Amino acid sequence: MKKILFICHGNICRSPMAEFIMKKLVADAGLSDQFQIDSAATSTEEIGNPVYPPARRKLAEHGISCAGKTARQLTQRDYQYYDHLIAMDQNNIRNMMRMLGGDPDHKIDLLLSFTDNTHEVADPQKVKTEIVPREVADPWYTGNFDATWRDCLAGCTALLQELTK
Repeated sequence: MKKILFICHGNICRSPMAEFIMKKLVADAGLSDQFQIDSAATSTEEIGNPVYPPARRKLAEHGISCAGKTARQLTQRDYQYYDHLIAMDQNNIRNMMRMLGGDPDHKIDLLLSFTDNTHEVADPQKVKTEIVPREVADPWYTGNFDATWRDCLAGCTALLQELTK
């Protein structure tokens, strides 16, 4: 059994979109009995709230229901239970590291690190440029749920391919 937990700030947009996209991909591949998939937040701001209506609508456009999902916060127990904790952006990773006290088992990754969605970042401290995974833009701020859908689909597709090699 492969256990995946998707993480974003509030658990009402990006991480539930990734959760339900991944569940659909896994079901379509006939692998549902081999995976456990959930999502959580690094903050407490939205705990108990349902998936944000535009995110629900975007999933529904693709025949995916997220009925019954409510936001919950990441816990220490999650780190012990899940094999993969997949963050949507670097802020999520920083918050996860703080909340969990690090990542000794190397379970934390960015969703788009499984794809070729990268960009160059100039690091003035190191006086060099490096290629890093692009982050899933937060539609709470951008309003662009189409872009979030595309990023989550690409990341989940690549993650599933990686986990089923």
